[in-house]
Amino acid sequence: MLAQVSPWYAHAAQRLAAAPAHALTAPARMEWSTCPGLGPGAEILGRDLRGKHILELGCGPGHNVAHLAKHRQAHVTGVDLIGLQVRRARSHYGHIAGATFAAGHALHHLQATGRTFDAIYSVFGAVGLVAPALLLAAISRRLQPGGVLAFSVPHPARAGRHPSTDGRPREDYVTMPDRTRLPVARWEFDTRTWAAHLSRTGLRITSAQELRHPHRAPWPTTLLITARKR
Repeated sequence: MLAQVSPWYAHAAQRLAAAPAHALTAPARMEWSTCPGLGPGAEILGRDLRGKHILELGCGPGHNVAHLAKHRQAHVTGVDLIGLQVRRARSHYGHIAGATFAAGHALHHLQATGRTFDAIYSVFGAVGLVAPALLLAAISRRLQPGGVLAFSVPHPARAGRHPSTDGRPREDYVTMPDRTRLPVARWEFDTRTWAAHLSRTGLRITSAQELRHPHRAPWPTTLLITARKR
């Protein structure tokens, strides 16, 4: 029931109505923003990902999972809250060895699985949409020592906004395929605040990058953070 009242359910339903899912070729590149080709690719998860176990929190239609499984020979699980998205992902990329998809809440999946991972990542996914104190602690528990967490979130200073200073989520909006906008609660921190949250769970930031959409200057649009488990 929670998933079906989510704006992400509406987003997936509109996508599916507009174009029935079908098998696709794995993308040649991993993306961290909504602008293809902007910023780094899969290398921030590790130089050699062959045989590594990787988890995506909020996989959507599965493009990044497919890239990592096909072109980096990793074993990748994509989790998404929305069953329709998981259906799309399986229709697109279920034929690719090493790519698996599961429906469920990111936090619940982390708490229930007995597996540990070499890397966990989120691209405008669960990180920022689930209470950081709970989610980051659960991520840390499921990372191998030395494992990598990487996540991209909407930049807290995009379009002249300011980072949150009270530790609470605030209202943001998700643009639907039909261009309508639906509200969503999001934690919007600057790098220093993310670093503090990560440190409390045994994770240390190794890089923070501000990505700028070429047509949306002067503000950065995406904050991309990588961290490593101590």
